[in-house]
Amino acid sequence: MTDPQTASASELESRLRADLKDALRQRDQVRIDTLRITLGAFHNEEVARTDSAHPQHRQPLTERDRVAILEKQIKQREEAAKIYRDAQRATLADQEEREAGLLQVYMPARLTDDAIRVIVLRLVEEQGPDFRKVMPAASRETKGRADGRRVQAIVRELTS
Repeated sequence: MTDPQTASASELESRLRADLKDALRQRDQVRIDTLRITLGAFHNEEVARTDSAHPQHRQPLTERDRVAILEKQIKQREEAAKIYRDAQRATLADQEEREAGLLQVYMPARLTDDAIRVIVLRLVEEQGPDFRKVMPAASRETKGRADGRRVQAIVRELTS
């Protein structure tokens, strides 16, 4: 008999749950908290989709949705770490950076700058050297696989 929680779970969510069990066995409180918060974010999005006002009402979470949520969690921690560093709170900044590092492991492979350049060059050939046309297309093609700031810098470089 299958567990109802993991019956519809994605590969990413299954990995997170397995690693949570390992963290519980090892009594690694930072990993436990980080993984629980992330799994909670998945659950919160699933619950939000039960509201008829939600744009994706009654649609299940896809792997891409889960990666986007994970990416958001990492970004929140990186921003918090920066704020803590600016406020001279090194201990809290280190904790946020550790949590971001723990979650980074679950992200799909990131595109290199060269791979981004290949994508952008192809888009420049198709769309012309107009930043306002190329940037949205580049964002769509690299979503979840590259940092938006890196993509923007490369698009600016190749369209100017």
